[in-house]
Amino acid sequence: MNIGELSRLTGLPVKTIRYYSDVGLVPEAERSHANYRRYDHSSLVRLEFVRTLRELGLDIATIRRVLDNGVDLASVAAAHAEAISVQIRVLRLRRAALRAVARRDPSPAELERMARIAQASADERRRIVDEFFDSIFADLPTAASEEAAKFAGMMRSASPDLPDDPTDEQVDAWIELASLVREPSFRDRLREMGRRSFGPSASPRSVPTEISDISWFTDHIAAAMDRGVTPEDPAAAAVVASVTARWTAAFDRVDDAAYRTELIEGLELAIDPRAERYWQLMAVINDWPPIPTTTHRWTWFLSALKAHT
Repeated sequence: MNIGELSRLTGLPVKTIRYYSDVGLVPEAERSHANYRRYDHSSLVRLEFVRTLRELGLDIATIRRVLDNGVDLASVAAAHAEAISVQIRVLRLRRAALRAVARRDPSPAELERMARIAQASADERRRIVDEFFDSIFADLPTAASEEAAKFAGMMRSASPDLPDDPTDEQVDAWIELASLVREPSFRDRLREMGRRSFGPSASPRSVPTEISDISWFTDHIAAAMDRGVTPEDPAAAAVVASVTARWTAAFDRVDDAAYRTELIEGLELAIDPRAERYWQLMAVINDWPPIPTTTHRWTWFLSALKAHT
C-alpha cells in the first residue's frame, strides 16, 4: 500500500507517517519505480504499535530502543508510569497553589512563598515543619521539665506526612498548613501557650485521666447550645458550675473567683481557631479520622464563664 492508503487505515496524517519512516520507526517495505514509499501489513502493525506508545507519552528515542534493540517494554512502561506519577504530583501541587492564590489574592511576596511551598520536595517539607516546631519550642525548658519535653516530642511525632501519591484534598491541605505554620502571630500564640503551661511559674502536671477525654465537655456544652441557651442566660450558670466542678475536683482546686479568673485567662489564650485548623489539616494530610470543629463550643463556654464569674 502507499502512504496515503496507510494514512486512511490508521487515521494518522501522511506527514506523521513520513516522519516515523524517516526516523526509522516504521520503515517502508520497499520503494516503487517512481521512488514512492510502499508499505505492507507488518508496516501497518508496527505503525499502530508506535502510535499507541506515543499516545502513552514515550519519546521517539525510547520507542526506537524498544523496537530495534529488544529493550524490555514492561520495564520501559513501568519507568514511564513512575515518571508520569511524579508529573501528576507536581501538577497537583501547582494546582493547589493556584487555588490558594485564587482564594487569597496574595501579595507578590506571599505568591512567591506559596510557589516555593507547592514545589517543595519531601525533605523541604520536613524542614518547613521542623523549623516551625523549633520556633515554638525554643523557649520551653525541655531540659528541666519532663512534661515539656514529652509535649514537644508528641507534637513532633505527629507531624504532617504527605504521601507519595496524595489526593487533591491532601495537597490543598498541605498548602494551607504550610502557610499557617509560617504565620508569625500563630507562632507567637503557641509560644505563649507553651510558656503558660511549662514555664518557670507553671506547675508541671499531667491531665487527669478522668477529664483527658474532652468529649464529655463538648457534648455537655452542645446540649445547652442546642437548647438555645445563651452564655448570658441564667441556665448557663448551671452548665458552667457543672464543668468547673469536674475540673476543680480533678486538679484538687476550689471553684472560687480566683480559679475562674485564672481559667478565663487560660481559655482566652488557648481558644484560637487556627490551632483547631492545624489539627484538622493534619488529619487530612495524614489520612486520620476527621476532627470535628469545637472552637465555637469553647467560645460559648468562655463567654458563659465570664458572664457568671
